[in-house]
Amino acid sequence: MSDNTDPVLARLTALHPRLMDLSLDRLHGLLAKLGNPERRLPPVIHVAGTNGKGSTCAFLRAIAEAAGWRVHVFTSPHLVRFNERFRIAGQIVSDPVLNAAMAHIEATNANTPITLFEVIAAAAFHMFANTPADLCVLEVGLGGRGDATNVIPPPAATAIASISLDHKELLGDTLAAIAAEKAGILKPGVPVAIGAQPPEVLRVLLDRAAAIGAPAVVRGRDWDIEPFRFTDSHGTLTLPPLGLPGAHQWDNAGIAIAALRASGLGLPDAAIGPGVAAADWPARLQHLRGRLAAMLPPEWELWLDGGHNPGAGAALAEHLQGWRDRPTHLVVGLNRAKDGAGFLRPLIPEAASVWAIAEAEQHAAMSVDEAIAASGGVARAGPTLAAALAALAALPNAPPARVLICGSLYLAAEVLKADGYTGRPNG
Repeated sequence: MSDNTDPVLARLTALHPRLMDLSLDRLHGLLAKLGNPERRLPPVIHVAGTNGKGSTCAFLRAIAEAAGWRVHVFTSPHLVRFNERFRIAGQIVSDPVLNAAMAHIEATNANTPITLFEVIAAAAFHMFANTPADLCVLEVGLGGRGDATNVIPPPAATAIASISLDHKELLGDTLAAIAAEKAGILKPGVPVAIGAQPPEVLRVLLDRAAAIGAPAVVRGRDWDIEPFRFTDSHGTLTLPPLGLPGAHQWDNAGIAIAALRASGLGLPDAAIGPGVAAADWPARLQHLRGRLAAMLPPEWELWLDGGHNPGAGAALAEHLQGWRDRPTHLVVGLNRAKDGAGFLRPLIPEAASVWAIAEAEQHAAMSVDEAIAASGGVARAGPTLAAALAALAALPNAPPARVLICGSLYLAAEVLKADGYTGRPNG
């Protein structure tokens, strides 16, 4: 985030007490004053879900760019720099363009009550409408029905990644209730690509799709994916290894492929393989090789994942089962607002050791004692990332191992900064 943008964000944040408020009237009013830029976007693919929607967006972008398309992308949250939320025709937005957009939004809004996320979405629409592109990928911030991204006209396609329990205070405390909120992005006549889902979630999504006439393409019924093959009614595609590691990423890649093929935008098949191989997304099972990795013995590996809810814990645990060639040590910093015990439960049996940490700059972090309690007393106190890595490096007679840092996107942001990641296009 640039120095010029910081004060604007601070002033806009003060206009409404909450980051998220699932209603759209305020944003409709602001967009009307801006000349309705959301109506002047290139073809849109709108992506919702609990886990995997950011990775699905990364696959969508990479595949489209492999076809030579210019792609706008709006995602959240950012990790290190606010600019990361916006890619304009393939490039992370520059400070001058972002500063000008935010200043214009602030002046146009004229101190009218509005949430910060609504402002950020308006800025995305404003910047995207002013630059030609072939595709626009929009990630839902929260839920779907009342999310700020859901003000757009009917998109070319929608996509629903894995749905699990999260944000229960806003979306509901059952899978069915949460699925109904996510299904709010479905539009009449607009195809929706649906990945692997629990049965009660799939029922809600398909009922909604049928009720409004949204053609659904569903994994296991209309398309399927496995290493290294995607199959649908058009035939079978052979795929290379994915750019994003983890067995769960095959589902996200499949959703992206299915959405693009259903959209009718004319994606060439030849772009799909190179695209999925090129996909990149920080803090999603990311292999770190910077300053933090240098704290471990040379033959050790350091990995980072921002997963933080029970669904993410289950996906990571499945991946760890393929890492049994060497021990895996977990370094965990949890978010106080999340179900830390549910996240850790499937992971602990796969770990050689668990270390609880809380970084000074880690927003909304559980204390180390709270994280240890969430682990059922299994974790030992780090109590910081540096101390935990040093303790692991000093283990006597330890074989080569992997260390996975996980538990919070806020922690992931601090880890990336400490490892040398800048959030800039080449950093």
